[in-house]
Amino acid sequence: MKLIDLHIHSTASDGSLTPTEVVNRANDLGLTAMALTDHDTVAGIDEALEAAKDLDMEVIPGIEVSCIYKGKEIHILGLYIDHKDPKLLSFLKEASRKRYDRNMEMLAAFNKDGFEITEEDLLCGNPGTVITRAHFARALLKNGYVTSVDQAFKKYLNPDRPYYRSRELITPEEVLATLLGAGGFPVLAHPLQYKLGWAGTEELVSMLTDHGLRGLECFHSSNNQDESGKLRKLAKKYSLALTGGSDFHGAAKPDIEIGSGRGGLRVSALYLDDIKLSMFMAGMGRS
Repeated sequence: MKLIDLHIHSTASDGSLTPTEVVNRANDLGLTAMALTDHDTVAGIDEALEAAKDLDMEVIPGIEVSCIYKGKEIHILGLYIDHKDPKLLSFLKEASRKRYDRNMEMLAAFNKDGFEITEEDLLCGNPGTVITRAHFARALLKNGYVTSVDQAFKKYLNPDRPYYRSRELITPEEVLATLLGAGGFPVLAHPLQYKLGWAGTEELVSMLTDHGLRGLECFHSSNNQDESGKLRKLAKKYSLALTGGSDFHGAAKPDIEIGSGRGGLRVSALYLDDIKLSMFMAGMGRS
């Protein structure tokens, strides 16, 4: 079976491998296609496309954009985006400002309570990276405040923890309009991670579909087979394409590999054929 991975991160955001390293690793693992979907940035896409130029593997320009739904942060993937679209770049510039302000607020809160963490610690020697909570977790681990990245999130960084700070509001409707305007194929990432319950998850999917959602990430490293099966039924109910990916980050999530993830995750290339057909039928300029 030919395999794909439509959810991968690099050092352009909170992954530990460069875009080139990610592409080479995916190719070495035998994937036929992968999407680079860094958080709120397209900075790694040109490098990834260049790395794949002589490979027999498709690299899909993508992104994972954060927004707020009923007080919760949710993530929407954009596949096949025009990563040079001026409106997309303008949107991402503003989103970057909001993320930076949030990060500095979190850093100030940690420093006020005696945590010796600097902005340089968060950047990890990569000044162009988009800082996420994962960078805070790594800094806490490096400086001996926690014994694992997982502990950092559970103790300090999850939404119900003392140092979590939300960003200025970006709505799902804004994200969907921006991704669609850039020729992208919007997908709700890891729907069950938002802890909305099945009824709440369907309510979210229904609302997003009304505003242009086209796919649902049914296969993800955080799902078991039963959950993936239920998500497949939900996608079918709302005529959404099925997608999947490992959510690979490298060293930050060492139990997740490109193309396989946790629990024997495998995503068939046939799902990408369905996405391309859906884009073609919708007149989105791909075939």
